[in-house]
Order: sequence, then C-alpha cells, then structure tokens
Amino acid sequence: MKERAAELKADSKRARGAKKAAAEEADLLAKIAQMPAGDREMAERLHSIVTTVAPDLAPKLYYGQPGYNRDGKVVVFFRSGQMDKERYSTFGVSSQAALDEDDGLWPTSYALIDPTEKAWKRLADVVRRAAAPE
Repeated sequence: MKERAAELKADSKRARGAKKAAAEEADLLAKIAQMPAGDREMAERLHSIVTTVAPDLAPKLYYGQPGYNRDGKVVVFFRSGQMDKERYSTFGVSSQAALDEDDGLWPTSYALIDPTEKAWKRLADVVRRAAAPE
C-alpha cells in the first residue's frame, strides 16, 4: 500500500503528455532492473511483448509492479514471485481487459516459472485480446 501511495503522489506531481509517459516508463524499467534474476528476464520479456502487440497500453507501476494501462486503468500486469516471496510470478489481467468469453469463464491470472516459447506466444495472444478496444 505504501508503494501505491508513493506512485499516486509521484503521478500528481508529474507533467502531462509525453514527458509523463516517458517518466512512467522509466520508473517501470527501473523497477524491472531491480528484480531478482529470473523474474527480471520474465518482466523484460513481458514488457517487450506488451509494447509490441499492444502499443496503445501505457507502462506504469501498479502497486510497485509493472502494469500496462489504458486511460489510467490497468489492463494487464506482472507480479514478481520472488519479490512477493511466492513460488511463482504472476501475469494478470484486470476487469478492464476485453477477455469476456462466450461461455462466461476465463482466467484472470497465469502462474509463470520458466515459460516456454509456446507459453510466451500464448501470453502474447492474451495481451492482444485483453488490449482490444471494447
């Protein structure tokens, strides 16, 4: 909660537009650089995927972890398992994600330990669908 409060305070002090977006991405990349090995590589790969397949989502720290938002609302995010003292890291989607399935059931998070190339492709598809305009 302290990290989220600091994020909101920093947000209120920032300029708007391109400078703000650049500062938010710099904060996110700095946070990724601080992550333990393993989680850092996964977060870097996820950042590359999101910026490639969903360039309209803006990087931003979300509770001290990498998140990607549209209009200030987080759509997808990454949580470092090692930083959270958990067995695995998590890729998640928020209620802002456009993932509603026909059968009324869809996942909102995925456990990540050492994803294969097939898993990264699947994750890229989830990001692409989650970021689709509603």
